[in-house]
Amino acid sequence: MCGIIGIVSNKSVSASIIGALKKLEYRGYDSAGISTISNGQINEQKCTGRVDNLEKILFQNPSNGDLGIGHVRWATHGMPNQINAHPHSSEVVSVVHNGIIENSDKLRKEFEKKGYSFKSQTDTEVITVMLTDFLKKENLINCIHKTLEKLEGSFALGVIFKDFNNLVVGARRGSPLAVGYGHNENFIGSDSYALKSMTNKISYLDDGDFCILYKEKVEFYNSDKQKINKEIFELSNEDNIADKGDYKDFMSKEINEQSATTKKCINEYLDKTRNEINIYNLPIDPKKINKIRLIACGTAYHSCLMSKYWIEEFTSIDVEADIASEFRYRKVKLNPNDLYIFVSQSGETADTYAALEKCKKNKVKTCGIVNVVESSIARSADFVLPIHAGPEIGVASTKAFIGQMIVLYLLTLKIAKERNDVSVEEYTKLVLDLKKIPNLIEETLNKQKNIQVIARDFINAKGTMYLGRGYSYPIAMEGALKLKELSYIHAEGYAAGEMKHGPLALIEDGMPVVVLAPKDRFFEKTISNMQEVIARGGKVLMITDDTSETTNENIRFKFQIPKTNSTINSFLLTIPLQFLAYHVALLKNCDIDKPRNLAKSVTVE
Repeated sequence: MCGIIGIVSNKSVSASIIGALKKLEYRGYDSAGISTISNGQINEQKCTGRVDNLEKILFQNPSNGDLGIGHVRWATHGMPNQINAHPHSSEVVSVVHNGIIENSDKLRKEFEKKGYSFKSQTDTEVITVMLTDFLKKENLINCIHKTLEKLEGSFALGVIFKDFNNLVVGARRGSPLAVGYGHNENFIGSDSYALKSMTNKISYLDDGDFCILYKEKVEFYNSDKQKINKEIFELSNEDNIADKGDYKDFMSKEINEQSATTKKCINEYLDKTRNEINIYNLPIDPKKINKIRLIACGTAYHSCLMSKYWIEEFTSIDVEADIASEFRYRKVKLNPNDLYIFVSQSGETADTYAALEKCKKNKVKTCGIVNVVESSIARSADFVLPIHAGPEIGVASTKAFIGQMIVLYLLTLKIAKERNDVSVEEYTKLVLDLKKIPNLIEETLNKQKNIQVIARDFINAKGTMYLGRGYSYPIAMEGALKLKELSYIHAEGYAAGEMKHGPLALIEDGMPVVVLAPKDRFFEKTISNMQEVIARGGKVLMITDDTSETTNENIRFKFQIPKTNSTINSFLLTIPLQFLAYHVALLKNCDIDKPRNLAKSVTVE
């Protein structure tokens, strides 16, 4: 969840490191730091808070040197403070680390017995101490290899050495690390986005690999210390997309982009002249799929729950949705006739990637649905479906969630057609309805002002509930998650039919409650549940496509979405919930793009 940058060059690197760290801020962090080699010494500088604070320190005390490493930290071991901030340095080595060293306590005790002392509470400092110790008796390659062998857990590392002042070392197990190539300079970074301002030529370390960067070349080694070659990818230039433009923050920009990103995604997969979905060469014949398992975390998991409803609706396939952090440790019966689908915005989510690796080891068929086509999940899965949402910088996912749902819906319809679970006529109608989604989203986006008024009911609430049935239930869960992420208000998404089984005890006079009530086959039941809330003093925000007045009694606010096919109104229900979370957070002066304690790319367990 931290961010790493490393550069070796023929010119001073500190300004480039700061620029790259600013691009990594979206990952979430609580401190920042930099180390360079200058005048034959390691020059380490770090601070709590934003990269801007570090930049001010460097302005007062410049950190010169033509090689260096930088870091933005999200605390796992030890409180957020200057001592625990990265890098962690000895007289001879300096280290930045993303991940968790699970045997750090054991290693700390081992090296304390050897006479080493520790300055911080972090797990990372054991890496610094081990490298320092091994350097006394090993060459550089053996020093790196023996250190990595002793580490248990996940890591991406950037390392510089006092006595090797012409190189930077990178290593990876679990956490992602990219290598970038320049003219007389080379780079490592936690993701390609951090490196894009410096290069568009990228390679990726696989688990167990390490690399040595010189300004004129890069050497790669596998876990057996054998030299290996790496494929070089050329990235597309989408820097303009990662700019806020005229928007106050990235999240408002990304919410308002959803009509355009949805249209782009649909166009990538749809042959409009034939009304045919262009998804071919699945790793398993759709007619032979026994079961589909959808695996993800957080918002991506909610897209999987949505897909579960669609797959059940349109196919005869048994389907399950799993939280990746549970799936990876359960004794799941893996079946070669099942299709395992892994959903992740970044493609680097640690638990989701580990679940994928579990499936790969058992030789079952896998599919990745990601926003980053160069990511670990994309490169490991048998089959990849990109969501084409463009860079998403706001920590709370919006356009990526819509993109994940679009791709899952497209995949569901394609499988249903291939299995003859839907008629050609029904398939064509569903595809035609699908093509309307971007315009319907645009129509819904234009009603943002209505939500600004409603948001005031939530700013002093100690808690709230989001209720929905059927297709609306996963969207209720996602809406509650957005409010929690952005405004820090406790919110829960419930199946509306569960009200009498506990949640009703939480309803009290004045409590705001969001009810998702599209005019579908669950409508009348949902209205009954809503009346239970109103009878106990709840202030209801009803989001619906129903235009009748009969349901308006005692409803505080009613937000109208456009009328559409009930299987796709979930896309439209999502928009006002995103706006609600955004405007509540804005009224509370919360950090919209970087909510406290959260990170964009969750690369630790």
